[in-house]
Amino acid sequence: MMTRSVAILGGGILGCCLALFLARRGLSPVIFEEMEDVLCGASRWNEGKIHLGYLYSADASLNTSRQVLVGGLAFTPLVESLVEAPLTGLMTTSDDMFLCHATSVVPPTLMAERFGKISALVNTHPDAARHEARFGALAARPLSTAELGSLTHSPSIVAGFAVPERSVQTRAVADLLRAAVMAEGRIRLRRGIRVRGVQVVSGITAGDRWRVITSEGLEGPFDCVVNALWQGRLPVDQSAGLQLPSDWSHRYRLAVFVRTRREIWLPSALIAVGPYGDVKNYNGRDFYLSWYPAGLQCETKAVDPHWTSPPGTDLYNEVATSTFDALSRYLPGVEALRENAESVTVGGGWVYASASGSLANPAATIHSRADFGISRRGSYLSVDTGKYSTAPWLAEMVAGQIA
Repeated sequence: MMTRSVAILGGGILGCCLALFLARRGLSPVIFEEMEDVLCGASRWNEGKIHLGYLYSADASLNTSRQVLVGGLAFTPLVESLVEAPLTGLMTTSDDMFLCHATSVVPPTLMAERFGKISALVNTHPDAARHEARFGALAARPLSTAELGSLTHSPSIVAGFAVPERSVQTRAVADLLRAAVMAEGRIRLRRGIRVRGVQVVSGITAGDRWRVITSEGLEGPFDCVVNALWQGRLPVDQSAGLQLPSDWSHRYRLAVFVRTRREIWLPSALIAVGPYGDVKNYNGRDFYLSWYPAGLQCETKAVDPHWTSPPGTDLYNEVATSTFDALSRYLPGVEALRENAESVTVGGGWVYASASGSLANPAATIHSRADFGISRRGSYLSVDTGKYSTAPWLAEMVAGQIA
Protein backbone atom coordinates (compact mmCIF):
# COMPACT_ATOMS: atom_id res chain seq x y z
CA MET A 1 0.00 0.00 0.00
CA MET A 2 2.75 2.47 0.90
CA THR A 3 4.37 2.19 -2.56
CA ARG A 4 1.19 3.29 -4.32
CA SER A 5 1.93 6.12 -6.79
CA VAL A 6 -0.43 9.10 -6.79
CA ALA A 7 -0.61 12.04 -9.20
CA ILE A 8 -2.32 15.19 -7.92
CA LEU A 9 -3.43 17.60 -10.63
CA GLY A 10 -3.36 21.14 -9.27
CA GLY A 11 -1.34 22.74 -6.50
CA GLY A 12 -4.02 24.83 -4.81
CA ILE A 13 -5.20 24.38 -1.24
CA LEU A 14 -6.90 21.05 -2.02
CA GLY A 15 -3.93 19.59 -3.89
CA CYS A 16 -1.36 20.69 -1.30
CA CYS A 17 -3.42 19.53 1.69
CA LEU A 18 -4.01 16.19 -0.02
CA ALA A 19 -0.30 15.76 -0.76
CA LEU A 20 0.57 16.43 2.89
CA PHE A 21 -2.09 14.04 4.18
CA LEU A 22 -0.85 11.31 1.81
CA ALA A 23 2.82 11.89 2.67
CA ARG A 24 2.02 11.50 6.35
CA ARG A 25 0.44 8.17 5.52
CA GLY A 26 3.69 7.04 3.90
CA LEU A 27 2.88 7.71 0.23
CA SER A 28 4.95 9.80 -2.20
CA PRO A 29 2.55 11.90 -4.31
CA VAL A 30 3.46 14.06 -7.31
CA ILE A 31 1.81 17.48 -7.70
CA PHE A 32 1.39 18.83 -11.25
CA GLU A 33 0.98 22.61 -11.26
CA GLU A 34 0.79 24.88 -14.31
CA MET A 35 1.89 28.05 -12.52
CA GLU A 36 5.41 28.86 -11.40
CA ASP A 37 4.68 27.63 -7.90
CA VAL A 38 1.94 26.05 -5.84
CA LEU A 39 -0.73 28.13 -4.11
CA CYS A 40 -0.48 31.06 -6.51
CA GLY A 41 -4.10 31.18 -7.75
CA ALA A 42 -7.49 31.51 -6.08
CA SER A 43 -6.22 29.73 -2.96
CA ARG A 44 -3.91 32.69 -2.32
CA TRP A 45 -6.16 35.54 -3.47
CA ASN A 46 -9.28 34.57 -1.53
CA GLU A 47 -11.10 36.21 1.36
CA GLY A 48 -10.59 33.03 3.39
CA LYS A 49 -14.11 32.90 4.79
CA ILE A 50 -14.55 29.83 6.99
CA HIS A 51 -18.09 29.10 5.90
CA LEU A 52 -20.74 27.84 8.28
CA GLY A 53 -23.50 28.44 5.75
CA TYR A 54 -24.90 31.91 6.48
CA LEU A 55 -23.96 33.34 3.09
CA TYR A 56 -26.30 30.80 1.49
CA SER A 57 -29.52 31.92 3.15
CA ALA A 58 -31.03 32.11 -0.35
CA ASP A 59 -30.96 28.29 -0.42
CA ALA A 60 -34.35 27.57 1.13
CA SER A 61 -33.51 23.87 1.53
CA LEU A 62 -30.51 24.77 3.75
CA ASN A 63 -28.62 21.98 1.95
CA THR A 64 -25.69 24.29 1.19
CA SER A 65 -25.38 25.19 4.86
CA ARG A 66 -25.48 21.52 5.87
CA GLN A 67 -22.66 20.75 3.44
CA VAL A 68 -20.28 23.65 3.98
CA LEU A 69 -20.48 23.84 7.78
CA VAL A 70 -18.87 20.39 8.14
CA GLY A 71 -15.73 21.55 6.36
CA GLY A 72 -15.86 24.93 8.05
CA LEU A 73 -15.85 23.43 11.54
CA ALA A 74 -12.93 21.17 10.57
CA PHE A 75 -10.88 23.82 8.74
CA THR A 76 -8.80 25.33 11.56
CA PRO A 77 -7.71 22.11 13.32
CA LEU A 78 -6.90 20.39 10.02
CA VAL A 79 -4.78 23.25 8.66
CA GLU A 80 -3.02 23.72 12.00
CA SER A 81 -2.13 20.02 12.00
CA LEU A 82 -0.66 20.28 8.50
CA VAL A 83 1.40 23.45 9.00
CA GLU A 84 2.24 22.50 12.61
CA ALA A 85 1.51 26.01 13.81
CA PRO A 86 -1.53 27.84 15.22
CA LEU A 87 -3.54 30.14 12.97
CA THR A 88 -3.95 32.59 15.83
CA GLY A 89 -3.12 36.05 14.57
CA LEU A 90 -4.00 35.11 10.99
CA MET A 91 -7.77 35.15 11.50
CA THR A 92 -10.45 37.74 12.04
CA THR A 93 -11.18 38.03 15.75
CA SER A 94 -14.85 39.05 15.80
CA ASP A 95 -18.12 38.02 14.20
CA ASP A 96 -18.81 38.97 10.60
CA MET A 97 -21.38 41.71 10.11
CA PHE A 98 -23.93 40.76 7.45
CA LEU A 99 -25.56 43.94 6.09
CA CYS A 100 -28.82 43.28 4.27
CA HIS A 101 -29.10 45.39 1.11
CA ALA A 102 -32.50 46.74 0.05
CA THR A 103 -32.23 44.71 -3.16
CA SER A 104 -30.93 41.58 -1.47
CA VAL A 105 -32.34 38.37 -2.90
CA VAL A 106 -33.20 37.48 0.70
CA PRO A 107 -35.25 40.19 2.51
CA PRO A 108 -34.39 40.96 6.16
CA THR A 109 -37.28 39.09 7.80
CA LEU A 110 -36.55 35.94 5.79
CA MET A 111 -32.82 36.38 6.39
CA ALA A 112 -33.41 36.47 10.16
CA GLU A 113 -35.56 33.35 9.98
CA ARG A 114 -33.02 31.37 7.95
CA PHE A 115 -30.10 32.56 10.05
CA GLY A 116 -31.90 31.10 13.05
CA LYS A 117 -32.27 27.76 11.29
CA ILE A 118 -28.64 27.76 10.16
CA SER A 119 -27.51 28.53 13.72
CA ALA A 120 -29.50 25.50 14.90
CA LEU A 121 -27.73 23.33 12.30
CA VAL A 122 -24.33 24.59 13.40
CA ASN A 123 -24.98 24.12 17.12
CA THR A 124 -26.20 20.54 16.74
CA HIS A 125 -23.11 19.42 14.81
CA PRO A 126 -20.74 17.18 16.83
CA ASP A 127 -17.78 19.54 16.22
CA ALA A 128 -19.65 22.68 17.31
CA ALA A 129 -18.35 22.64 20.90
CA ARG A 130 -14.71 22.80 19.78
CA HIS A 131 -15.49 25.71 17.48
CA GLU A 132 -17.53 27.53 20.13
CA ALA A 133 -14.74 27.21 22.67
CA ARG A 134 -12.45 29.07 20.29
CA PHE A 135 -14.74 31.65 18.74
CA GLY A 136 -17.65 32.11 21.13
CA ALA A 137 -21.42 31.68 20.80
CA LEU A 138 -22.51 30.06 17.54
CA ALA A 139 -25.61 32.09 16.80
CA ALA A 140 -26.57 34.98 14.57
CA ARG A 141 -28.10 38.04 16.22
CA PRO A 142 -29.71 41.16 14.73
CA LEU A 143 -27.79 44.43 15.05
CA SER A 144 -29.39 47.23 17.02
CA THR A 145 -30.17 50.53 15.33
CA ALA A 146 -27.13 52.07 17.06
CA GLU A 147 -24.83 49.21 15.98
CA LEU A 148 -26.03 49.44 12.39
CA GLY A 149 -25.65 53.21 12.40
CA SER A 150 -22.04 52.94 13.57
CA LEU A 151 -21.24 50.89 10.48
CA THR A 152 -23.24 52.58 7.74
CA HIS A 153 -25.45 55.56 7.02
CA SER A 154 -26.52 54.20 3.65
CA PRO A 155 -30.31 54.03 3.18
CA SER A 156 -29.71 50.97 1.02
CA ILE A 157 -28.71 48.91 4.09
CA VAL A 158 -32.00 47.95 5.73
CA ALA A 159 -30.86 45.49 8.42
CA GLY A 160 -27.77 43.88 9.87
CA PHE A 161 -26.76 40.72 11.70
CA ALA A 162 -23.69 39.59 13.60
CA VAL A 163 -22.79 36.12 12.32
CA PRO A 164 -20.37 33.68 14.03
CA GLU A 165 -18.09 33.19 11.04
CA ARG A 166 -14.40 34.01 10.77
CA SER A 167 -11.96 34.43 7.90
CA VAL A 168 -8.32 33.45 7.58
CA GLN A 169 -5.55 35.44 5.90
CA THR A 170 -5.13 33.32 2.79
CA ARG A 171 -1.76 34.67 1.65
CA ALA A 172 -0.22 33.80 5.00
CA VAL A 173 -1.85 30.35 5.01
CA ALA A 174 -0.61 29.77 1.44
CA ASP A 175 2.94 30.53 2.57
CA LEU A 176 2.63 28.13 5.52
CA LEU A 177 1.22 25.31 3.40
CA ARG A 178 3.84 25.86 0.69
CA ALA A 179 6.61 25.68 3.29
CA ALA A 180 5.12 22.44 4.66
CA VAL A 181 4.99 20.95 1.14
CA MET A 182 8.58 21.98 0.39
CA ALA A 183 9.78 20.53 3.70
CA GLU A 184 8.06 17.18 3.10
CA GLY A 185 10.60 14.97 1.36
CA ARG A 186 7.97 12.52 0.10
CA ILE A 187 6.22 15.11 -2.09
CA ARG A 188 7.52 15.78 -5.61
CA LEU A 189 6.59 18.98 -7.47
CA ARG A 190 6.24 19.27 -11.24
CA ARG A 191 5.78 23.03 -11.73
CA GLY A 192 5.17 24.98 -14.94
CA ILE A 193 3.42 22.00 -16.54
CA ARG A 194 -0.13 22.15 -17.90
CA VAL A 195 -2.21 18.99 -17.59
CA ARG A 196 -4.26 18.31 -20.73
CA GLY A 197 -5.88 15.01 -19.81
CA VAL A 198 -5.37 11.46 -18.60
CA GLN A 199 -5.44 8.05 -20.24
CA VAL A 200 -6.05 4.72 -18.65
CA VAL A 201 -3.39 2.06 -19.11
CA SER A 202 -5.90 -0.79 -19.01
CA GLY A 203 -9.66 -1.19 -18.63
CA ILE A 204 -11.60 0.84 -16.04
CA THR A 205 -11.38 -1.15 -12.82
CA ALA A 206 -10.37 -0.31 -9.27
CA GLY A 207 -6.86 -1.60 -9.94
CA ASP A 208 -6.15 0.31 -13.15
CA ARG A 209 -3.27 2.67 -13.70
CA TRP A 210 -3.29 6.05 -15.45
CA ARG A 211 -0.94 8.23 -17.45
CA VAL A 212 -1.12 12.01 -17.23
CA ILE A 213 -1.08 13.91 -20.53
CA THR A 214 0.88 17.13 -20.02
CA SER A 215 2.37 19.96 -22.05
CA GLU A 216 5.66 18.02 -21.88
CA GLY A 217 4.28 14.63 -22.90
CA LEU A 218 3.05 11.55 -21.01
CA GLU A 219 3.85 11.09 -17.31
CA GLY A 220 3.36 7.98 -15.26
CA PRO A 221 1.81 5.50 -15.05
CA PHE A 222 0.22 6.18 -11.65
CA ASP A 223 -1.86 3.88 -9.50
CA CYS A 224 -4.19 6.77 -8.72
CA VAL A 225 -4.88 10.24 -10.17
CA VAL A 226 -6.70 13.00 -8.27
CA ASN A 227 -8.00 15.96 -10.25
CA ALA A 228 -7.78 18.93 -7.86
CA LEU A 229 -7.96 21.62 -10.57
CA TRP A 230 -10.44 24.44 -10.91
CA GLN A 231 -9.50 25.90 -14.28
CA GLY A 232 -9.07 22.97 -16.67
CA ARG A 233 -10.76 20.43 -14.40
CA LEU A 234 -13.64 19.58 -16.74
CA PRO A 235 -11.66 18.63 -19.89
CA VAL A 236 -9.45 16.34 -17.79
CA ASP A 237 -12.58 14.72 -16.35
CA GLN A 238 -13.87 14.22 -19.88
CA SER A 239 -10.64 12.50 -20.90
CA ALA A 240 -11.10 10.11 -17.96
CA GLY A 241 -14.61 9.23 -19.10
CA LEU A 242 -16.54 11.18 -16.46
CA GLN A 243 -19.73 12.96 -17.50
CA LEU A 244 -19.83 16.72 -17.19
CA PRO A 245 -22.08 18.12 -14.45
CA SER A 246 -25.51 19.42 -15.43
CA ASP A 247 -24.55 22.98 -14.54
CA TRP A 248 -21.33 24.89 -13.96
CA SER A 249 -19.60 28.24 -14.27
CA HIS A 250 -16.06 29.59 -14.25
CA ARG A 251 -15.36 33.10 -12.94
CA TYR A 252 -12.08 34.99 -12.87
CA ARG A 253 -12.19 37.34 -9.90
CA LEU A 254 -9.81 39.97 -8.55
CA ALA A 255 -9.74 41.37 -5.02
CA VAL A 256 -7.81 44.06 -3.16
CA PHE A 257 -5.44 43.42 -0.25
CA VAL A 258 -4.46 46.40 1.88
CA ARG A 259 -1.85 46.82 4.59
CA THR A 260 -2.16 50.03 6.59
CA ARG A 261 0.52 52.12 8.29
CA ARG A 262 -1.36 52.00 11.59
CA GLU A 263 -4.05 49.91 13.23
CA ILE A 264 -7.56 50.81 12.11
CA TRP A 265 -10.81 49.72 13.69
CA LEU A 266 -13.16 48.45 11.02
CA PRO A 267 -15.25 45.32 11.53
CA SER A 268 -15.39 42.55 8.96
CA ALA A 269 -18.58 43.24 7.06
CA LEU A 270 -20.37 41.71 4.10
CA ILE A 271 -23.12 43.35 2.08
CA ALA A 272 -25.58 40.60 1.28
CA VAL A 273 -27.15 38.74 -0.44
CA GLY A 274 -26.24 39.37 -4.06
CA PRO A 275 -23.59 41.01 -6.28
CA TYR A 276 -22.13 43.33 -3.65
CA GLY A 277 -18.89 43.16 -1.66
CA ASP A 278 -17.15 42.74 1.65
CA VAL A 279 -14.32 43.79 3.95
CA LYS A 280 -12.20 41.48 6.09
CA ASN A 281 -10.13 42.88 8.96
CA TYR A 282 -7.61 40.20 9.87
CA ASN A 283 -5.55 41.99 12.52
CA GLY A 284 -6.13 45.75 12.37
CA ARG A 285 -3.52 46.34 9.64
CA ASP A 286 -4.18 43.65 7.02
CA PHE A 287 -7.46 43.88 5.11
CA TYR A 288 -9.24 42.19 2.21
CA LEU A 289 -11.66 44.21 0.07
CA SER A 290 -13.90 43.04 -2.71
CA TRP A 291 -16.64 44.58 -4.79
CA TYR A 292 -18.20 41.98 -7.04
CA PRO A 293 -18.88 44.14 -10.15
CA ALA A 294 -15.34 45.55 -10.05
CA GLY A 295 -13.53 42.29 -9.36
CA LEU A 296 -15.37 39.99 -11.78
CA GLN A 297 -13.26 39.96 -14.96
CA CYS A 298 -14.60 36.92 -16.76
CA GLU A 299 -17.65 34.69 -16.39
CA THR A 300 -18.14 31.73 -18.70
CA LYS A 301 -19.59 28.26 -19.11
CA ALA A 302 -16.74 27.22 -21.37
CA VAL A 303 -15.44 23.76 -20.54
CA ASP A 304 -11.86 25.04 -20.57
CA PRO A 305 -11.95 28.77 -19.81
CA HIS A 306 -9.28 31.31 -20.68
CA TRP A 307 -9.12 34.98 -19.82
CA THR A 308 -8.05 36.87 -22.93
CA SER A 309 -7.09 40.09 -21.07
CA PRO A 310 -4.12 39.25 -18.83
CA PRO A 311 -3.67 41.22 -15.60
CA GLY A 312 -1.71 44.45 -15.71
CA THR A 313 -0.96 47.55 -13.66
CA ASP A 314 -3.69 49.69 -15.25
CA LEU A 315 -6.35 47.04 -14.64
CA TYR A 316 -5.20 46.49 -11.07
CA ASN A 317 -5.33 50.22 -10.33
CA GLU A 318 -8.81 50.44 -11.84
CA VAL A 319 -10.08 47.51 -9.76
CA ALA A 320 -8.58 48.93 -6.57
CA THR A 321 -10.07 52.39 -7.15
CA SER A 322 -13.51 51.04 -8.06
CA THR A 323 -13.52 48.74 -5.03
CA PHE A 324 -12.55 51.52 -2.61
CA ASP A 325 -15.15 53.86 -4.12
CA ALA A 326 -18.01 51.35 -4.04
CA LEU A 327 -17.40 50.06 -0.52
CA SER A 328 -16.94 53.57 0.86
CA ARG A 329 -20.50 54.43 -0.16
CA TYR A 330 -21.73 51.78 2.28
CA LEU A 331 -18.92 51.60 4.83
CA PRO A 332 -17.37 55.04 5.45
CA GLY A 333 -14.57 53.42 7.48
CA VAL A 334 -13.10 52.08 4.24
CA GLU A 335 -11.84 55.59 3.44
CA ALA A 336 -9.46 55.33 6.41
CA LEU A 337 -7.92 52.26 4.76
CA ARG A 338 -7.31 54.14 1.52
CA GLU A 339 -5.85 57.17 3.33
CA ASN A 340 -3.55 55.05 5.53
CA ALA A 341 -2.53 52.41 3.00
CA GLU A 342 1.07 51.30 3.22
CA SER A 343 0.55 48.89 0.33
CA VAL A 344 -2.31 47.96 -1.99
CA THR A 345 -2.09 44.65 -3.83
CA VAL A 346 -4.58 43.24 -6.34
CA GLY A 347 -4.71 39.53 -7.13
CA GLY A 348 -7.11 36.80 -8.10
CA GLY A 349 -7.74 33.54 -9.88
CA TRP A 350 -10.30 31.22 -11.41
CA VAL A 351 -13.23 30.08 -9.30
CA TYR A 352 -15.29 27.04 -10.33
CA ALA A 353 -18.84 26.24 -9.24
CA SER A 354 -21.26 23.48 -10.11
CA ALA A 355 -23.84 26.25 -10.48
CA SER A 356 -24.40 29.37 -12.57
CA GLY A 357 -26.42 32.52 -13.03
CA SER A 358 -26.45 36.08 -11.78
CA LEU A 359 -26.15 36.71 -8.04
CA ALA A 360 -28.89 39.33 -8.49
CA ASN A 361 -31.34 36.62 -9.61
CA PRO A 362 -33.00 34.82 -6.67
CA ALA A 363 -33.65 31.79 -8.90
CA ALA A 364 -30.03 31.41 -10.06
CA THR A 365 -28.45 28.11 -9.11
CA ILE A 366 -25.33 29.98 -7.91
CA HIS A 367 -27.21 30.62 -4.64
CA SER A 368 -27.07 26.89 -3.91
CA ARG A 369 -23.59 25.39 -3.60
CA ALA A 370 -24.40 22.00 -2.04
CA ASP A 371 -23.38 20.04 -5.14
CA PHE A 372 -19.67 19.50 -4.53
CA GLY A 373 -17.47 16.60 -3.49
CA ILE A 374 -15.81 13.55 -5.01
CA SER A 375 -16.52 11.81 -8.33
CA ARG A 376 -14.57 8.79 -9.45
CA ARG A 377 -13.99 6.32 -12.23
CA GLY A 378 -11.88 3.45 -11.07
CA SER A 379 -8.76 4.90 -9.47
CA TYR A 380 -9.32 8.32 -11.02
CA LEU A 381 -10.88 10.79 -8.57
CA SER A 382 -12.12 14.27 -9.39
CA VAL A 383 -12.77 16.63 -6.50
CA ASP A 384 -15.03 19.67 -6.71
CA THR A 385 -13.67 21.64 -3.75
CA GLY A 386 -16.82 23.69 -3.26
CA LYS A 387 -15.41 26.46 -1.06
CA TYR A 388 -11.92 27.36 0.13
CA SER A 389 -12.83 26.34 3.69
CA THR A 390 -14.08 22.88 2.70
CA ALA A 391 -10.84 21.94 0.89
CA PRO A 392 -8.83 20.53 3.86
CA TRP A 393 -11.79 18.41 4.98
CA LEU A 394 -12.23 16.98 1.48
CA ALA A 395 -8.48 16.42 1.16
CA GLU A 396 -8.42 14.38 4.35
CA MET A 397 -11.38 12.35 3.09
CA VAL A 398 -9.72 11.63 -0.26
CA ALA A 399 -6.43 10.71 1.44
CA GLY A 400 -8.28 8.19 3.56
CA GLN A 401 -9.89 6.62 0.51
CA ILE A 402 -6.56 6.34 -1.32
CA ALA A 403 -4.53 5.02 1.60
